[in-house]
Amino acid sequence: MGPSLKILSLLWLVNLAPPIASLVLRERFRTPVDGGCRLKDGRRLLGDHKTLRGVLAGITTGGLMGWLLGMPLGIGLSCGFLSMAGDLLTSFVKRRLGKPSGAVVAGLDQLPEGALPLLVLVPYARLGVASYVGLLLLFGVGAYVGSFLFTWISLNRTGRRYRRNLPLTGRLREWRACDTAYHPLHPVINVDRNIYYQLLMKTAFRLTWLYGRGRKNALSIRLNTVTFHFDDLPAAFDGYTILLLTDLHLDGLAGLDQAIISLVAPLSVDLCLFGGDYRAKLSGPYSKVLIRMRRLLHAIDTRDGCYAVLGNHDCIGMIPPLEKRGLRFLVNDAVSLARGEDHLWLVGIDDPAYYQAHDLRIAFEDVPAGAFTILLAHSPDVYDEAAAYGARLYLCGHTHAGQVQLPRIGPVVTHSRAPREYTKGNGNSAVCRATPAPGPVFPVCPCASVPWAKWSCCA
Repeated sequence: MGPSLKILSLLWLVNLAPPIASLVLRERFRTPVDGGCRLKDGRRLLGDHKTLRGVLAGITTGGLMGWLLGMPLGIGLSCGFLSMAGDLLTSFVKRRLGKPSGAVVAGLDQLPEGALPLLVLVPYARLGVASYVGLLLLFGVGAYVGSFLFTWISLNRTGRRYRRNLPLTGRLREWRACDTAYHPLHPVINVDRNIYYQLLMKTAFRLTWLYGRGRKNALSIRLNTVTFHFDDLPAAFDGYTILLLTDLHLDGLAGLDQAIISLVAPLSVDLCLFGGDYRAKLSGPYSKVLIRMRRLLHAIDTRDGCYAVLGNHDCIGMIPPLEKRGLRFLVNDAVSLARGEDHLWLVGIDDPAYYQAHDLRIAFEDVPAGAFTILLAHSPDVYDEAAAYGARLYLCGHTHAGQVQLPRIGPVVTHSRAPREYTKGNGNSAVCRATPAPGPVFPVCPCASVPWAKWSCCA
């Protein structure tokens, strides 16, 4: 192997070490290099993506792989150290430019990480200036292509656009549920799901004469109005109304979308939120869902727009066509809603139930300390994490108000890791009205008796 190829191989391996460590270790040893420090501009010094774990992985890889490639240990360690220094410098510059942590800036993301270690590697290999420039360009192109492929294969297809760190198990689930949706082998790949839902479940309910009753209940949609009281609600948001629609499963029953439209069309609200699970099946095509969602969006009258999160039945491929219709998705992201000089922050996380792609650290990254925050999630699974980040209102769905319930026993299956008292709510739609209050009040939703939040509404 020639010296140029050795240098490029070493640089690419060092560049790959931090994301590999993140994939393998996930949340373990994820200590930010900057310790959460913010400068006077209010932005993080580096961001949560730059961890001590990643830096140590890069330096260690440089020393070990450099030695295996026949380089002195000091040269390899220097390469790893300087490469990580360039990576941290890039993050510092991007934070000052207002780029969120994890955002990709072609060129800026690769060049400093390659330029600094090449100052050591090129003289060691006795190469000239032309070789330095050529190696830098080759490294930049290779690192950019490699990071794109790594994201597509091990995380998710659109992870560079959305703030999403999908674990490998979740990526495999997404491949099965979404990537093969229109593939001819889709029925074979998901044969177990078809047997369970289409054969066993439907047959069981039909034999017990409950299937017709269940269809009737599903189409008998009601709208629940709940008033929330907060002592720290910004004054300009007194009487602020939110329409929450979740677990619609629009392709599950014929006429379901029209029933929902007739219910919400007469309303005029400040904000509309969608809590995920727009399709009924866990896999397969979802074109019908997109058509029915577009009809529903057209019928909603809202002053501050419509925002949504993904559920465990949804595919990230649904986002672009729905965003073209005005529905904005919050995938581990946050947005500020303003009324004059007062602000309310809406935070949305990716599905915490099936895909476990939620990341509250990233989602709350841009939220100012002490800001009044509403958290929108598909399920109540992360209520305790939300408490740690100071969410004042937790809106969710997924549990279907307890699914099938037995008298005096409650839900047979909750499909949630949250305590059972947080898995029973008011149905699949609600209008929430927020008003100031001098002190704590009692929640009206059974699933909302969370001590850290004045109110939580689980639909």
